[in-house]
Amino acid sequence: MNAQLFGSAAKVTTAHLARDAYLYVRQSSLKQVLNNTESTVRQYGLKERALALGWPADRIHVIDTDQGQSGATAADREGFQRLVTEVGMGHAGIVLGLEVSRLTNPSLITEWVMF
Repeated sequence: MNAQLFGSAAKVTTAHLARDAYLYVRQSSLKQVLNNTESTVRQYGLKERALALGWPADRIHVIDTDQGQSGATAADREGFQRLVTEVGMGHAGIVLGLEVSRLTNPSLITEWVMF
């Protein structure tokens, strides 16, 4: 186990593991989905990270319905809306994704509050 994973694992508590893991996979355009296949592979590969941190495979939910959709707004992004709902209901022990900082886009925060 590498040092980075060990450090992350030390932060995962039994309270986290009592909830489910959510993996959010998305690229902003169809062109990115078709041309940046390595990004898609890396994103789906985060499931291995959740497994290594202690989540069983049947409690890791992959949300990938927003592939090829812009992140400018949460409208018509079913996957993002599902993720927000699960987090808001306290079901998520961890959310994994590349560029997760995009989830805090100021234009989306207002939409989060609406739920």
